[in-house]
Amino acid sequence: MNSEIIEITLRSIYVSGTATLLSATWSLPLGLAIGLRDFYGKRFVKGVFNAFLGMPTVVLGLILFLLIRHAGPFGFLNLLFTPLAIIVGQAILITPIMVSFTTSAVESIDPEVRDLAKTLGATEIQASLAVLKEAAGGTLLAFIASFNRAITEMGVAYMVGGEILVLTTAIALQRDMANIELLLTLATILLSIVFAINLTINLIQKRRP
Repeated sequence: MNSEIIEITLRSIYVSGTATLLSATWSLPLGLAIGLRDFYGKRFVKGVFNAFLGMPTVVLGLILFLLIRHAGPFGFLNLLFTPLAIIVGQAILITPIMVSFTTSAVESIDPEVRDLAKTLGATEIQASLAVLKEAAGGTLLAFIASFNRAITEMGVAYMVGGEILVLTTAIALQRDMANIELLLTLATILLSIVFAINLTINLIQKRRP
């Protein structure tokens, strides 16, 4: 395996991993709040996030391109064709996944868990975190599904990443160059990453008491 393939692979893991963590900073609190609270329009809010689960990546990439291109409203940030642009784009892309999965996981927990925590003197935040801890399995699934969506998407990376190659855009490039051997190598690596992560998580969950 040559150094270019290793570099592309490590870049892909870094970009998508960072995007997943970035998305979690707002998606977990949002999913927790939606799951724990009853409010007017809750079903509508959940429906909106569910609707965006299938957001076409190339459409989101186009929107981001128009926003951060030099003539766009955020052009002054100089994000276009940088790894950070891909990270931000992927973080936005996977937000509906993480919010929806977290909300479902939290709603599956018995409300008495939160009430018990409050009875024992926990603050509102501590009680909410207790619920999130009980929903760890669903939250972990949210992270895995989000990372897998990020690392396998191509539209955002292509539209705002330019010549910065990740596995998906590198695969497309090698197809255009008719380099079948390298194309298959990159595709195998991408599939291996996704399967390895899923297998590891399944093993961890089976060992949990």
